[in-house]
Amino acid sequence: MSHSLRYEVNCSILFTELPLLERPDAARRAGFDAVEFWWPFDRSVPTDKEADAFVAAVENAGVSLVGLNFAAGNMPLGDRGLVSWPALSAEFRANIDATLEIGARLGCRMFNALYGNRIDGVSAERQDEVATENLGLAAWAAARIDGTVLLEPVSGPNRYPLRTAAEVLAVIDRVQTATGAANIGLLADLYHLAVNGDDVDKVIAAHTARIAHVQIADSPGRHEPGTGDLPLQQQLTALETGGYRGWVGLEYVPSGGSAESFDRLPRERRGHSA
Repeated sequence: MSHSLRYEVNCSILFTELPLLERPDAARRAGFDAVEFWWPFDRSVPTDKEADAFVAAVENAGVSLVGLNFAAGNMPLGDRGLVSWPALSAEFRANIDATLEIGARLGCRMFNALYGNRIDGVSAERQDEVATENLGLAAWAAARIDGTVLLEPVSGPNRYPLRTAAEVLAVIDRVQTATGAANIGLLADLYHLAVNGDDVDKVIAAHTARIAHVQIADSPGRHEPGTGDLPLQQQLTALETGGYRGWVGLEYVPSGGSAESFDRLPRERRGHSA
């Protein structure tokens, strides 16, 4: 893969054979020194005990938390975020504080906000209006800890409205114009972009400066790099050449065991030593 970009593990999709709080240590034992998570609780505002246990699991493993999703609803049932749902605005806003408190404790600075599916009975215009306000609030709150709010194109649920980089960047522009929040960036998930039919090479060439975080999986299958036909090495090299210096999140379903799925990834690329 790339010569110097650093790779980290999404512990919500990898090491799922283990209890969630054991996964940071498993990532460390596999040679990584950084991890990311989707929202790791079954409620939008965890209890103090739940939050403390999560923070301790990351700290005790000796890894850095470099990415954390805001609460996204019931993802197994198809939810993909609360940002644009008017009826859940209060819940999302409470989650902003809970998410950023964990981020502050662990030094995390990247916070992914899933936009939310289109819903019956609410116009797209109304959902976009709510999303603009909520993303602005999240960004201003994140700015207090030097954080960045991420927004990503997603494949899968047909009702998720942001499929391409251009659609995400249009939302970011709208939020920045309406709220003045500058700290919102594109999360370029090279898998989602590719399977949605976006021109990934053109996205990288045109928008690397606006990409705040990168995630990868191969296609078909959403498995580890090398199991499909996406030109991930070429694309990561282009990102690096274009000036991207952030993390690359491994966000794939392993085709076999989680640890074995890293075999193609040299140990010196698994963190700060890269």
